Amino acid sequence: MPRFFVRRDQITDGIVTIKGDDAHHISRSLRMAAGEHVTVCDMQKNEYDCVLEGFSSVVTARIVSESKINSEPPYRVHLFQGLPKGDKLDTVIQKAVECGVYDITPFECERCIVKVKPDAESAKTERRCRIALEAAKQSGRGIVPVVNPTCTFSEMLSRGAECDAFIMCYEGDGTIGLKTALKDLHDCRDIAIVIGPEGGFSLAEAEAARAAGAYMAGLGGRILRTETAAAFALACLVYEFEL
Repeated sequence: MPRFFVRRDQITDGIVTIKGDDAHHISRSLRMAAGEHVTVCDMQKNEYDCVLEGFSSVVTARIVSESKINSEPPYRVHLFQGLPKGDKLDTVIQKAVECGVYDITPFECERCIVKVKPDAESAKTERRCRIALEAAKQSGRGIVPVVNPTCTFSEMLSRGAECDAFIMCYEGDGTIGLKTALKDLHDCRDIAIVIGPEGGFSLAEAEAARAAGAYMAGLGGRILRTETAAAFALACLVYEFEL
């Protein structure tokens, strides 16, 4: 059944108003008709089975039943991803959303090949949010994870340190296994996961992360590509806390 996300203020007296691209998609692309059903989520972990009723510049649907969504993890993972080259970030966003991420923040660091272009950042962030939205629809999420604008390495450290747990995935010396790190995090609500770009982190960056309170966690004996590492780490959290 097609799945759509709306704001809470788009639901009034049992009627959902679907606007914009989603309304166009229902009426023009899917060619749906009155009487057909769609699933609507209010981004607050509530899901509604709705029957379509009205078609104009917006689409209206009547709520038939309501239920809580059980697809959201019992924690919030804030993924910080070092800017990779090419379209790898698209893959990271898609797979991270499927694995239960709460939000995603790209960041610049010493070994990033790609650098931020301020005049293009707004358009890129908007496009990345669309990728997250489509992945949320496909994977049955109860929320749409936000993709934040790219930040600096120091901003990433500050935001990561504000979380209950702050984990930097690092292949250098002085790390503990991610499995060991996760054993201490069962009472944590907000968990920051940091993944480096293709070249990883410099020694100075690793030391700065340690000083900021990060767990330096290894992901096993094999070196993972940057576009693989985030999904791998998030899958480990799913195994530890959800399965």
